[in-house]
Amino acid sequence: MNEAYLKEWVRKAEEDYTVATTLVRKRKNPTPNAVSFHCQQCAEKYLKAYLVQRQVPFPKTHDLLELHKLCLAVNPAFELIGDLLDQLHPYSVAFRYPGEDATVEEAKATVKAMKAVRRFVRGFLI
Repeated sequence: MNEAYLKEWVRKAEEDYTVATTLVRKRKNPTPNAVSFHCQQCAEKYLKAYLVQRQVPFPKTHDLLELHKLCLAVNPAFELIGDLLDQLHPYSVAFRYPGEDATVEEAKATVKAMKAVRRFVRGFLI
């Protein structure tokens, strides 16, 4: 395992975590699309960090469900976060363009889901 590469994935995931948890607190001019996007990105990067640690190759993708399947193949305990990943999955692309908008309530829910995924995956990282 390339420990530097693993640490880079975690650092980038933590950057998304910081952005999401900071932006979700904005009362004036909320940015629920950005919050939800960064929540999805944080979860994605943590899944990729786990796969890097386990030396499992993965494609260039934003698909949390595809990454989840790869994690499940290594560790069946990842079934526990399947619902959370389903919740976060839509925010990777669709909400970045006109036609879809996240609500403030959805943004708060995505932060909660992101925090749970982060806590879960970090429990397996060295």
